[in-house]
Parts: sequence; structure tokens; C-alpha cells
Amino acid sequence: MTTAISPTVSEIEVLRHQARTTREVVRLNLDGITQEESLIQPAPAGNCLNWVVGHLVCIYEQSLPMLGQKPVLAEGTLKRYARGTPPLQDPAEALDLQRLLAAWNDVNDRFDAGLAALTPEVLDQPALRSPTNNPNETNRTLLSTILFHQAYHSGQTGLLRRIAGKPGAIA
Repeated sequence: MTTAISPTVSEIEVLRHQARTTREVVRLNLDGITQEESLIQPAPAGNCLNWVVGHLVCIYEQSLPMLGQKPVLAEGTLKRYARGTPPLQDPAEALDLQRLLAAWNDVNDRFDAGLAALTPEVLDQPALRSPTNNPNETNRTLLSTILFHQAYHSGQTGLLRRIAGKPGAIA
């Protein structure tokens, strides 16, 4: 009798799986949401769905150069969605949700392509930036933080969907 040895999934494939799962969660939670619904503010505080989606795109856009990929949108387009910006309350400041969704799809395609081309050696290299101010930040630890960040905010899209009056999208 022989014992079958299951192949180990590579670290890069795990990262890709995490990113794809987040992509799908956001896609499901945005299905059927209008521009107006995307601007509904949660009470007592927080950011609307439009800002969360723009922020998710913004973070991946900032990460694409590390993965050897070019940004999807022109520089400055997502400035309103950067970390630390105040809640998006003026509809005139919001990008169209359909434009954000198209950018979300494109940036995810590029992020996945960049992950697929990574090598363990590139993962071990020092990161060019560290949002957590970690002096020992590597591309590996930065990608881990980015993917956690994206998953965190993708969960918010489910709550904001319900605040907009829509039923939950994930059973």
C-alpha cells in the first residue's frame, strides 16, 4: 500500500487565493447597488460604500508597482479615497460607482498577474514602503498586510450593503 502525498500549495498561490476571495466578496456585495445607495452614510460614523470601494482600489493601485504592474487609473484620481481622508459626504466628490467597479476588476486582474509572476526571492526583498513603519518590512510581510487590509474592508461592504437596504449577498 502506498500513501499518496498531496502537493503543498505554494505561498504565492495562497496569496492569490486570498486576493481572489476578497474580489468575489466585494463583487457579490456590490451587485445591484446604485450610485445613490453607495453614498449612504453609516451611523453614527464611518465611510460610505462608495468610499470603501474607492479605497480598496486605491490600496491595490499603490501596490501594483511592487508587483511589476502599471496602475489602472491616472495618478491623483483616487486621492479622495486615500487612507485618512474624511468621510465622503458630498456626492460631487464621489467617483461613479460603475467606474470604481470597472477599476476594481482591472486592478484585481493586474494584482493577480503580478502575484503570479512573483518569486520567493522577490518576496524576501525589503519593501519600498511600510504602512506600519516596520523597519524590517519585506515584500512578503507587506503583501500579507495589504491582503488583510483588503479583506477587512471587503467585510465592511457586506454591512454597508445592508445599511443601503439590500439583503445580504453571502449566505
